[in-house]
Amino acid sequence: YGTTRMRRACDHLIDRFLHDDVEPVVRRVLRLGAYQLRWGGVPPHAAVSATVDTAPKRARGLCNAVLRRLAEHDPEWPSPGIELSYPDWIVDRLVADLGEEEALGALATMNTAAPAVVRADGYHQDRVSQLVAGLAVEGLAAGGSLLDLCAAPGGKATSMAGSGAWVVAADLRMSRLGLVRSNAERVGVDLQLVQADGHRPPFRLASFDRVLVDAPCSGLGVLRRRADARWRIEPDDVERLADLQVRLLEAALPLVRPGGQLIYSVCTVTAAETTEVDERIRALAELRTEAPGAPWRPLGSGGLLLPQDLDSEGMAVFRYRVG
Repeated sequence: YGTTRMRRACDHLIDRFLHDDVEPVVRRVLRLGAYQLRWGGVPPHAAVSATVDTAPKRARGLCNAVLRRLAEHDPEWPSPGIELSYPDWIVDRLVADLGEEEALGALATMNTAAPAVVRADGYHQDRVSQLVAGLAVEGLAAGGSLLDLCAAPGGKATSMAGSGAWVVAADLRMSRLGLVRSNAERVGVDLQLVQADGHRPPFRLASFDRVLVDAPCSGLGVLRRRADARWRIEPDDVERLADLQVRLLEAALPLVRPGGQLIYSVCTVTAAETTEVDERIRALAELRTEAPGAPWRPLGSGGLLLPQDLDSEGMAVFRYRVG
C-alpha cells in the first residue's frame, strides 16, 4: 500500500538518478526501494540489499547504483503534489476549497496508516462514520423509522439499528445488500433490506422519521484507506458526483415525514460535494438546517471533520428538518 500511495514521490526520487527510462518491472523494484529508504524506517544498507535481490539479474547493477545514490542524497521536492504524492489537481482543488494549511494537513494525514477502530459490537468502523450514524439517530424515539438510502456495506445501518431504530437499508445491487445482511447478522441486529434505485425509491411518501443519504462521492476524505484511489479518480468526477448527490437528495426529500430529518453525508471534503450541494438542495425546498456541534467544524449549514482532526476519515454532514 505504501509504495502505491507514494508512487509519484518515489518516481521523483529515482528519476533524479536515471538517465533513461526503465522497463516496468525494474521501476516497480526501484519504487519499493525508494519507499523503504524514505518512509519505511529500514536501514539504508538493508533496504538497498533486499531490494536489489528482488530485481531481475540484468538490472541489479542499475538498481544498486540508483538506490545507493538515493540513500546518499537528501530529497528535493519541487511541489507539494510531488512530495505528498498526489495528482496536482487534487492538491489544487483542496487548497482552493480548504486553504493551504488545512489542505496540506489533510493530504499528509491521508498518507499515514489509518488507526483501527472497533465498535462495542465488534464491527470495524472509522470513528467519524460512527459520529454520522449517531447524528442520524440523535433524538429519535425507540422504534422510530429510518431509511438508509445508500446503505452498503452496512456500517452506519447496523450502528443505527443497534441504537433501537427501525432501519430500512436500501441499495441498488443485491450483491451490495448481501454485504449489509452479512454484517447485520455478524453484529446481531435486525433491519429490513430493500433493493432500490435511489433515484426512484419505492417507498410511500412521508413514511420515515429520518432518511440518511450517505451518498456516492469522490472519496477525497478517505484516501488513506484506498491506496490507489488517488490515481483513479478524475477531475470531472467531482462535478458528476455532485449532480448525482443532488438527485438522490431530491428523491429522498418526499420520503421524510413532516417534522422529520433528512441527513446528507459524504466522505469527501470538496466544496462542490458539500457546501455547494447544500446550497442547491436548499434552493429546491423549504428546509431548516440543524448544524452538528463539536467535534464537527462549521461548514456552511453543516459540519466538517478533516482527517487530521481526529486522526480519522474526512467527512461532511448536513441535517435538514423537513416541513
